[in-house]
Amino acid sequence: MIVSSDSQNDVTIIAVNGHMDGASAQELEGELSSRIRDGSVRILLDCNEMNYIGSAGMRVFLLAARRCKQAGGLLSIAALQPSCRTVFEMGGFHTIIDCYDSREEALTTNA
Repeated sequence: MIVSSDSQNDVTIIAVNGHMDGASAQELEGELSSRIRDGSVRILLDCNEMNYIGSAGMRVFLLAARRCKQAGGLLSIAALQPSCRTVFEMGGFHTIIDCYDSREEALTTNA
């Protein structure tokens, strides 16, 4: 899993690539926790290049969304691939975390 980041306005954009499994979930959790501690509480996870997410990854997304909300911010997800979107919908995560079809849509909606 490769994580890269960018920012636009006051939104921190984190691109998640590859597999989000147990090992890579820990890396992302550390990155997100660090960002939230440093005051970045409006976060967009761009999942355009993420091709797998397991339960550990789902847990990281959920915890980060809760932490952002508690800090007065918002975590959103953009560009889930169909297989990952199915996992989100089956778990009901799409009702907890705002999901958008593209990075641009998410940024426009949350601007």
